[in-house]
Amino acid sequence: MKTTINKVFQVNEPIDKVWFYLSDPAKIVTCVPGASITEKIDDQNYKGQVSLKFGPVKSDYSGEIVIEELDKSAHRMILQGKGLDSKGKGSADMTMNGLLTPKDGGTEVNFTMDVSIVGMLAQFGSRLINDVSDQLLDQFVGNFSKLLEADTAAPVAAAAAAAPPAADSSLNAFALAGAVVKGFFRRLFGG
Repeated sequence: MKTTINKVFQVNEPIDKVWFYLSDPAKIVTCVPGASITEKIDDQNYKGQVSLKFGPVKSDYSGEIVIEELDKSAHRMILQGKGLDSKGKGSADMTMNGLLTPKDGGTEVNFTMDVSIVGMLAQFGSRLINDVSDQLLDQFVGNFSKLLEADTAAPVAAAAAAAPPAADSSLNAFALAGAVVKGFFRRLFGG
């Protein structure tokens, strides 16, 4: 099953600060629900894990992320990700293109992900995957905004000495389930 996910959001922070966080997998992984980096191979290659549970289906993916492009002057990035289900029953591939632009005193973040899923999760279909992805991305945006706010609130000297507090990276299952059910009924009843 293949699907394309587009997300645009705005944060009230300068573009260089947003780029500083988004371009560093070690900083941004704390904002991704269920994700962790298990190994940094070099500045462009990482190994990691993503764990998702939806109802009776739990999937743990171990994989690799490759930073194909990080263009600081254009604030553009391209990432490739590949993962295998730990039970050997599926895989996922993702290509993400991200672009930051200054807007209204803040930064607009625009990214597109082309995702291909094989296995158990693919049986749910692209509509359900898109509903779940929307909720995960909304949770990511909330966590990312909190991370930036925590950094802004910290005194300059303390910020230089210590990393900002980690964002909540746990999967918000209640919000996720509610959105999926709402999406199901909206499609069922045509509105």
